[in-house]
Amino acid sequence: MRDKFYKYIEQLQDTITDKLESIDETASFSQDLWERKEGGGGRTRVIENGSVFEKGGVNISAVHGDLPEAMQNYFNVQDCDFFACGISLVLHPKNPMVPTVHANFRYFEMYNRQGKIIDQWFGGGQDLTPYYLFEEDAKHFHTVSKEACDPFGENLYSDYKANCDRYFWNSHREEARGLGGLFFDYLKPTSERSLEDIYDFVTHVGDSFLEAYVPIVEKRKNLDYSQEQRNWQEIRRGRYVEFNLVHDKGTLFGLKTNGRIESILMSLPPHVQWQYNYHPDTDSEEEKLVNALRKPKDWV
Repeated sequence: MRDKFYKYIEQLQDTITDKLESIDETASFSQDLWERKEGGGGRTRVIENGSVFEKGGVNISAVHGDLPEAMQNYFNVQDCDFFACGISLVLHPKNPMVPTVHANFRYFEMYNRQGKIIDQWFGGGQDLTPYYLFEEDAKHFHTVSKEACDPFGENLYSDYKANCDRYFWNSHREEARGLGGLFFDYLKPTSERSLEDIYDFVTHVGDSFLEAYVPIVEKRKNLDYSQEQRNWQEIRRGRYVEFNLVHDKGTLFGLKTNGRIESILMSLPPHVQWQYNYHPDTDSEEEKLVNALRKPKDWV
């Protein structure tokens, strides 16, 4: 399974970066191959200063070795080896009318000292973080996400949508990071669902990403915007940074497993503002977004 899924994320990375380059038309992805001294490595691809994407990354990695003590404590295990592979992407568009997007699909195995698998699971998801609220965009993103889930169980979308709303929650701000999407973790084989079934589900969602996001980009990328709207985008990006550095498990896992710091922090936007005690004007489009983030909504 580990080899099969890694081959899939290699192909998915190629498909996504090719499509994003064709949308941007100006910038292309630079590639950085790296190795982890404890075992494994990855292929980082970053786009910067484009006509559409101010900064973005689409990364794959496969790392292995001794499970660090901090992670042994987290999983309540001892003396284990691990393997983890996945694809992670974040795109920060230049135009504040175009939302930021994040997606991640990953596979994890743990082994005893005899090399026998003692645990294995999939995780992942995709979520949308706009700066201005276009309800039709939120409905489109969630509709595509639901359609990707439905062939595998009628309750999957509602369950994983609720997981996403809970996970991407800036508790210190009492607001969501964005408008949600899907989030799932620790998907393990059961008597009702094999590991192959889970693989089929995760890859089906992965294949839906471009369909969920690209039409929104095409619709919004040429809209006019003001410097004030650009400032608002940078203020909201600050909330994105806060979540990733304070709450995000993937970031914390990478830091605790001696992950590659440039790849881990690739998700951070290039221009951000923190204005003291900032509040948008009453009844403004900016306040409309904030109100939507304070209480998750069913978009489908």
